[in-house]
Amino acid sequence: MLAIQDIEGQEVTPERPTVVAEAPFSNLNTRHHQMFPHLTGEEINRLRRFGSIHQWNTGDLLFRTGEVGPGMFVILTGSVRLTQRDGLGRELFIAEHGPGHFLAEVGQLSGRPALVNGTATAPVESLLIPPERLRALIVADAELGERIMRALILRRVSLIEKGAGGPILVGKRNDARLVSLQGFLSRNGHPHMVIDDRDEDALRLIEQFAASHEDLPLVICPDGSVLYHPSDPELATCLGLLPDLDSSHVYDVAIVGAGPAGLATAVYAASEGLSVIVLDSRAPGGQAGASSRIENYLGFPTGISGQALAGRAFVQAQKFGAHVAIPVKVKTLHCEERPHRLALTCGGSVLSRTVVIATGAVYRRPALEGLERFDGRGVYYWASPVEAKLCKHEEIVLVGGGNSAGQGIVYLATHAKHVHVLIRKSGFESTMSRYLIDRIESLPNVTIHPRSEIGRLEADESGLASVILKSPLPDGTSRFDTRHLFLFTGADPNTEWLRTCGVQLDQKGFVLTGLGAGSGCDLATTVEGVYAIGDARAGSTKRVAAAVGEGAAVVAQIHQMLAVAAGEAVALGA
Repeated sequence: MLAIQDIEGQEVTPERPTVVAEAPFSNLNTRHHQMFPHLTGEEINRLRRFGSIHQWNTGDLLFRTGEVGPGMFVILTGSVRLTQRDGLGRELFIAEHGPGHFLAEVGQLSGRPALVNGTATAPVESLLIPPERLRALIVADAELGERIMRALILRRVSLIEKGAGGPILVGKRNDARLVSLQGFLSRNGHPHMVIDDRDEDALRLIEQFAASHEDLPLVICPDGSVLYHPSDPELATCLGLLPDLDSSHVYDVAIVGAGPAGLATAVYAASEGLSVIVLDSRAPGGQAGASSRIENYLGFPTGISGQALAGRAFVQAQKFGAHVAIPVKVKTLHCEERPHRLALTCGGSVLSRTVVIATGAVYRRPALEGLERFDGRGVYYWASPVEAKLCKHEEIVLVGGGNSAGQGIVYLATHAKHVHVLIRKSGFESTMSRYLIDRIESLPNVTIHPRSEIGRLEADESGLASVILKSPLPDGTSRFDTRHLFLFTGADPNTEWLRTCGVQLDQKGFVLTGLGAGSGCDLATTVEGVYAIGDARAGSTKRVAAAVGEGAAVVAQIHQMLAVAAGEAVALGA
């Protein structure tokens, strides 16, 4: 699940400093009644057709941390004690609930593992609503569905705050792999806790699990299993995030990429009854998901973070029954096969009648010698709370003059001591929205250095140490001693996986669609049944709103294509 802003977008203050997962959404202290609403007898009767009655004896576990949750429990009689349990076997009391309350959080929309334990403290009779029926309930009963959905989301936010049900990460705070794992968990909205390897608790754990320096970061999963220096997929497998994919099942729509364009396609296609799967190699939201605040998206006058926007879309897609597989990377699209087959790097494949390419773009890496040595060790390509915490009260350097850079500047300026911005041009006017330019000009701890470029980077034993300029600034400055460099230098289309397919690309690697692809259908590629939307498409408007619009438009074109295919099949059968 993605870290989800609460429905009203209010601020959340983390309760424990060791929890680094982002939850800047709502002050939950004032929203207990929304998080744990009490259902009336009449409301429970409305729910009965969606579930079945089950009984448990005192001491029985209704659900256990790390094991797949069976759905939502509506307590009719008895009481259930909720406890937080970590991989070290420690338990912490959360709450106890009785008749009229329901037990679930947003992960149960898709049958994800439970994040807490639920134990009967008296004989319990409960209505159990499985995930697919829970989704049907939320769609069918708008009033009750809204209350239940709000509660499910707020509960996940609370669990993120507490780190409940998530893994414990042990390592050096600026270790590249630890930073990457934190980012993965935060972007996917999974609770977790981090212990610095210098802490007493960390030293004890390192000794207990016989971990060497090369083994760090150490990850202790909720079931007690231990991972040494894991990859994202290894961690996802440990947490039960990877779904079981049936390579023989044929979907109506397979969407590659879970950015705004892909998620919009998933919401519209699934809500209209099409079977949908979304595949992404990292996290929902794409590049937009890493934006600290988007202030020019229609309908959000005070702005919304990219992660919040992606979180809401992600929940909507699940609500309508879209399957989401993250982190799963597509290796190849076999265009010549019908249905189309997507081969996965983890093995296996996905079959679908239509494919939507929504892979967006990948961050562009400047031509700096040895740049890869600093990935996660002082050089970053986005500004999330994980990176902001690392550079708190320190001087940083940021390169870039587009809107993504502007959002990063504004956000990082609230954490860093000073932000030095390097741009090749004389100003931002031709590349950045006016509201961001005005915001940046008002920030006292931001200095813009026009017509400046990085020449090289210097390191010490900890990572990045200095940024050396190609030529001195007017005041004679030729270097910045900093451990944090943020690069917002553009992006290239993420379409390398299409090179062996018949999908036509332009010289820069963007997917040709519509007339440029030899077809009158705007979003169709040169391969029948394959479409491209969002930033990966040639000629697209690089804006979130435009990507969402294309996600909606492509569904109409898919309906037309499937209808024609169905008609041809009927004609052949006759």
